[in-house]
Amino acid sequence: MNMFKKTFLGILIFALFISMGCRSNGHNPYHVSQDVDFSFVKNVAVLPLENLSNDKAAGQVVSRLIISELLASGLVNVVVPGEVMTAVKDLKIKNTSSLNKNQIKDLGQELKVQGIVMGSVEQYGYSKIGNSTAPEITITLMMAETGSGDIIWSVTRRRGEDGFLARHFGASSQTLSKATLDVVREAVGTLTEY
Repeated sequence: MNMFKKTFLGILIFALFISMGCRSNGHNPYHVSQDVDFSFVKNVAVLPLENLSNDKAAGQVVSRLIISELLASGLVNVVVPGEVMTAVKDLKIKNTSSLNKNQIKDLGQELKVQGIVMGSVEQYGYSKIGNSTAPEITITLMMAETGSGDIIWSVTRRRGEDGFLARHFGASSQTLSKATLDVVREAVGTLTEY
């Protein structure tokens, strides 16, 4: 092999290693209250997520995935969404995205749950990267304990196809559905550690 090919191959390998390092999604914070016994939380209700994205269906899509992943984890039982909405109407709660402690306690009693999962979808869709588009999603989830009304778990997760290949060559390897599922799994996965 001549010197040019060796140099080119070396640069290509170096670029691939750099791109693998650049794929990190950054700091993914989460909080779990250390003074809460999560084995006590057997039944939860998932409220409709606040949708801050441009996609009108994003909150509903992510909420359904959260329910599915919570059930798949085997950690908790989840109340049927229709029952949750009936309880919200019966209690005359106007805005589920900003509940106070009394509303959380009332919902807990009405639905016979120990936890209320709520949150928001900040980003959901495709972002332009170079000459192509790639999925981008950011969610924030919280769980309130219904006895006290306190937040006992919170997590923020983001997924964006921001690797070297996507930025420079337009090579997007994920669909929006897959990126959303990955983000929800990562978020729910922080609960399985406790």
